[in-house]
Amino acid sequence: MSLASRVLAAVLALLLAGGVCAAFWTLYNGRIAAEKSYDRILLGAASDIAESIRVQRGAPVVDLPVSAFQLLAQAPDDRIHYAVRGPGGRFITGLQTSHREPGRTAAGPVYFDSELQGEDARFVRITRRFAERDFSGEVTVTVGQTLLARQAMALELVTGALVPMVLAGGVLMILAWAVIRSAMRPLDTLSEEFSARDPQDLTPVSTEGLPRELGVLLAGMNRFMGRIDRQVEGMRTLISDSAHQLRTPVAAIRVQAESLLEQEDGPARDRSLARILARTRSLGTLLDKLLSRALVIHRTESAPREVLDLREVALELVEASDHEVLAPDAELRLMIGEGPVMVRADGFSLREAGRNLLVNALKHGQAPVAIGASVQGKEATLWVEDSGPGIPPQIEGSLGARFQRSTASREDSVGIGLSIVVATAEAFGGHVDTARTDGRFRIMLVLPLCPEAPT
Repeated sequence: MSLASRVLAAVLALLLAGGVCAAFWTLYNGRIAAEKSYDRILLGAASDIAESIRVQRGAPVVDLPVSAFQLLAQAPDDRIHYAVRGPGGRFITGLQTSHREPGRTAAGPVYFDSELQGEDARFVRITRRFAERDFSGEVTVTVGQTLLARQAMALELVTGALVPMVLAGGVLMILAWAVIRSAMRPLDTLSEEFSARDPQDLTPVSTEGLPRELGVLLAGMNRFMGRIDRQVEGMRTLISDSAHQLRTPVAAIRVQAESLLEQEDGPARDRSLARILARTRSLGTLLDKLLSRALVIHRTESAPREVLDLREVALELVEASDHEVLAPDAELRLMIGEGPVMVRADGFSLREAGRNLLVNALKHGQAPVAIGASVQGKEATLWVEDSGPGIPPQIEGSLGARFQRSTASREDSVGIGLSIVVATAEAFGGHVDTARTDGRFRIMLVLPLCPEAPT
């Protein structure tokens, strides 16, 4: 069931519910109006008859007025009843019919319902008091009629009210359908746009000119497609980098292995074996870096973020003792303060970025090497510092590019480490910065300070 059909069904249900309520209310009011109208006719006829009563020779006499019957004639299809009784219920004139009357009540007209010749009827009874020399007492006048005219009037009032309501409801349904279709037109346009898109096209959809609710939906969809696009791009990059970077070392290992088979000289074979071992180690490092970069990029999009202290990240990197393998004689210092350096990020990605900063300093920098964390204004910094000249100016401008190496780089350098650091910083709203002070070079992973962190 389409969204437009659901909205239209809801509108129809509301109109039907309102129509039913209006019908009952109109029927109730119509019956009340008809009852009041015909009660006035009954009262008018009874009053005219009561006014025509006079006392003659000590007894009440009635000259039935024509006006009373003219009033009752307004309901030509109804049967009528009238009766005039004197003190003690003595019948004076009228029609002798059997119906139940209520007992004596307070002065004033008394309305009651009963039967008239087997049909439901409405009656009114009024009392006129006489206090004359030759007659004293009460004379009651009872007038009644059946309910056909009342019911017809109530039905006419209800019909007269409901027919325009039904017509108006039909017009409202047509207008509602037109309005709903107009409101849903942007969805149709988006559906056509998505259907015409290339399956590989994950570019954001423009929200210009769209309703606010649809704009919010598309904004969330654009963010979702952006995450998918970055993950797909990371997978493409991994495949491309692997195909490009692994071809050369694998070919070199194969050539050296083939030449090794043809060599008989011991020292030459040893040199070839050493070159193969170096190439193999370089290839292993390259694979580790490629996989590490792909994993970091994937986790920055999918892993939940948590509040971390950069001092603990720096401490873990020192306690891991990787520096003892890479540079056994290098001096490594840990420099962290007493105050927390809190950020919101993924712990694994931060440790990988910090490890690459430390490895680059140990491989390409000069001892002593220091690693630490500090707060600078509203920013948190994880930094590594060494006593070397730092990154060459020609490379610093393209900091973070993959496979970026200088002429002074060692053979086992693959040029991916800093790209992991830059990707991590950008994923968590930060950046990578460098500084040179007092003959020392510092490279920093700068992230926004976590708002929940104490300052």
